[in-house]
Amino acid sequence: MIDRGLRLATPRLILRAFEPADAQRLFEIQSNWNVTRMLRLAPWPATLEAMSEWVDIHGQEWRAGAAYRFACVLDGRVIGCADIDGLDGGGGELGYFFDEAHWGKGLAREAAGAVRDFAFGHLALDHLIAGHAAENPASGKVLQALGFRYVGETTKFSKPYGQDVAYRLLRLKQAWL
Repeated sequence: MIDRGLRLATPRLILRAFEPADAQRLFEIQSNWNVTRMLRLAPWPATLEAMSEWVDIHGQEWRAGAAYRFACVLDGRVIGCADIDGLDGGGGELGYFFDEAHWGKGLAREAAGAVRDFAFGHLALDHLIAGHAAENPASGKVLQALGFRYVGETTKFSKPYGQDVAYRLLRLKQAWL
């Protein structure tokens, strides 16, 4: 089991386990349609209750070793999330989201890179998958910059939209790095 006190550091961010007090900040971030529409499983509209449940459930997943969701903290303030879940058979799924005010500044790449390295180092995974809404090519560029390769396109159900959306799939093997 990985200690919940673990911190990952990038040049500008501290990544740490989510805490109950972070629910308010998550609510603020996910109350922005531009953020939440890119998240397949996020409820819309966001509620503080849903964000509190999210933090609680993911704390349980961390303790069980089923998923690791890191709060991305810049200058003492949570600005997003980077995570690894779907841990199975030597692999996992990488994901992330950020407050819109912090898009386009390289922070997603920093955070996702730290979680990628955590997955291959601490968790000893040999491959990762990731995906993004087809309408979010910037996320695809982040993943490709981290070494992910495009695999294909599918449709996946989006809770915010209430219907299937076009979704791009990518894969990364540790051996490719």
